[in-house]
This record gives sequence, structure tokens and C-alpha cells, in this order.
Amino acid sequence: MTVLLYLVPAALGLGFCGLLAFLWSLKAGQYEDLDGAAVRILSDDDLRKEDLPR
Repeated sequence: MTVLLYLVPAALGLGFCGLLAFLWSLKAGQYEDLDGAAVRILSDDDLRKEDLPR
């Protein structure tokens, strides 16, 4: 039972750190453009004309 005296505060501390990291990522704008990455994978801008299928 005494191990709970260590594990409960450690779990709460890790959860709080995770919450702070999530809030920081929201403030930094990490979730602003969710569709951009999905569409960006489809573009052929990095291919040369010789590499394109005919």
C-alpha cells in the first residue's frame, strides 16, 4: 500500500505534464491546418517532368 504514496503523485505529475504539453501545442498552432498535410501528400511538385508517367 505504501507504493501508492509514490505512484499516485507520479501519475498525477505525468498527467499534468501531458496536459501542459497539449496546451502548449494548441497555443503554438500545431492543429491549425489538419487538411493541409493530407492534401500536400498528393501534390507532384517535387517530381521532374521526366519522372511523370505519360
